[in-house]
Amino acid sequence: MKPFLKWAGGKYRLVERIKDQLPPGRRLVEPFAGSGALFLNTDYPSYLLCDSNADLINLYRILKEEGDHFIEHCRRYFTPAANRAEIYYRLRDRFNETENRIEKAALFLYLNRHGYNGLCRYNASGAFNTPFGKYKKPYFPEKEMRYFAQRARRAIFACRDFRETMAATRPGDIVYCDPPYVPLSSTANFTEYSSGGFGPGEQRALAKLAGELAGRGIPVLLSNHDTAFTRQIYRSAHLTSFKVRRFISCRGESRGRAAELLALFKAAGH
Repeated sequence: MKPFLKWAGGKYRLVERIKDQLPPGRRLVEPFAGSGALFLNTDYPSYLLCDSNADLINLYRILKEEGDHFIEHCRRYFTPAANRAEIYYRLRDRFNETENRIEKAALFLYLNRHGYNGLCRYNASGAFNTPFGKYKKPYFPEKEMRYFAQRARRAIFACRDFRETMAATRPGDIVYCDPPYVPLSSTANFTEYSSGGFGPGEQRALAKLAGELAGRGIPVLLSNHDTAFTRQIYRSAHLTSFKVRRFISCRGESRGRAAELLALFKAAGH
C-alpha cells in the first residue's frame, strides 16, 4: 500500500529491496519515519516510528486515535474551492498559528497534498512555507489513510531525535534508518524539512550509533546516497548499491538515476 503523504525521499518504490536486507525481529524501529512506506509494507509484530518533525508525528497520532472521524474532518479541505492560491496561503497561515492538534493535523495533510511538489519545508523561524502547488485536482488519500489507521494499532509514534530513538532499542529490535541524504554535490543541499539540519556530523554520529547497536546484537540497516563519504562512514557494514530514479525535481527531464546505498550493520557471526 502506498503512503497517504507525498514525501521527498519516500521509500515506496524501494520497499522490496529494503525488505530483502531486513532481518526478522519482534519490533521494527524507525528513527526517521517519513511517509511510513516500510511500516505499511512489512509485517513485524510491533513498531516504534519516530521522527524529529513534530507535525508529522502529530498527524500520525491523530489518525491512529481518531480514525474515520478524522478522515472525514480532512475531506472538507479537498474541494475545488480550497484548491486556490489565496485559500492555500490563508490555510497555511492558520496551520502555523493554530494550537489545536486535530486542526493542525488536518491542515498538514491539506498542505502536503496541495503544496508545491509535495515538499515539507520550514523557514528559520519554524513556520511551514512551502508554496502553492497549482494541481488541477489534489488527490484525497482516503483509502491509504484507512489502511494506515488500521496498521497503526500495532505502532507507537514519537517525536524524537534519532539518538534518543536508538537509545530506546532493546534485544529483538530491528532498526531501519532513512536519514536526510548526503548531498551528491556541494550545490545539492536539500532544504531542511525539520529544524536543526542534518550535516556531516549527524551522519557520522548515526553511523557510529549503528555500529554500537550492532555490537549489542541489534541489526541496523541504513539508506543513503552511494558516495565516497557514505562508504567511508559505513565501512564496517555490509554494503549493497543499486541505481534508482529520483523524483524530487518537478522537471521530469532532470529526474535522473542516482546510486543508492544500503548499509547493514549486524553483530559479528550473524
